[in-house]
Amino acid sequence: MAKIKKTVEAQKQRAEEIYARLFKLYPDVRCTLDRRNPFELIIATILAAQCTDARVNIVTKTLFKKYKKPEDYLKVPIVELERDIHSCGFYRMKARNIVGLCRRVIEKHGGKVPGTIKELLQLPGVGRKTANVVLGDCFDTQGVVVDTHCGRLARRMGFTTNEEPKKVEQDLMKVWPPDRWSLFSHLMVFHGRAVCSSRTPRCSQCVIADICPFPDTSEGRKVAT
Repeated sequence: MAKIKKTVEAQKQRAEEIYARLFKLYPDVRCTLDRRNPFELIIATILAAQCTDARVNIVTKTLFKKYKKPEDYLKVPIVELERDIHSCGFYRMKARNIVGLCRRVIEKHGGKVPGTIKELLQLPGVGRKTANVVLGDCFDTQGVVVDTHCGRLARRMGFTTNEEPKKVEQDLMKVWPPDRWSLFSHLMVFHGRAVCSSRTPRCSQCVIADICPFPDTSEGRKVAT
């Protein structure tokens, strides 16, 4: 395991190196949710909570043919929408959030998904993770997206000791390159899926193993127990 310096400047330098190595490994990194516009992305991201992107993409392939705009979600009984998204899990809560979101988008934003963090966070079912995904991929506004992969890797890499996503986001904003917050977040997801998995991380195959303190971190000790 690597011993790391804790100063902000040292962390920034290490973050730059980690970014460079991961980007070389995953040059085609991107958001893996299929969508054609901000509205489809925000719906897909809501569905992706506690669900895989692969499953969501299967569901939205049909869903987005049936529901093309916010008004379409308000025309059907909510039980019909629940059936349409059932396999994504937590379908009742997600259906309520989608209906509430569509109603607010119509009433407050003329049927268009807003492009600011403040407005997005006022939409039902939209937290900072979803808002930052939409801003980064649709509005060219950088944001750190803290999902389970990003949070886990951030702790293992020694960039944070926090568990709460908002605090992890704040910690990463201090050391990650501001012009690459969104892309860095996607890199963490790709690496988390391919190498740095939750239960059985493949450290011997990791391109950043020499500059990563894992497993001498709280996350590492958690896996070892």
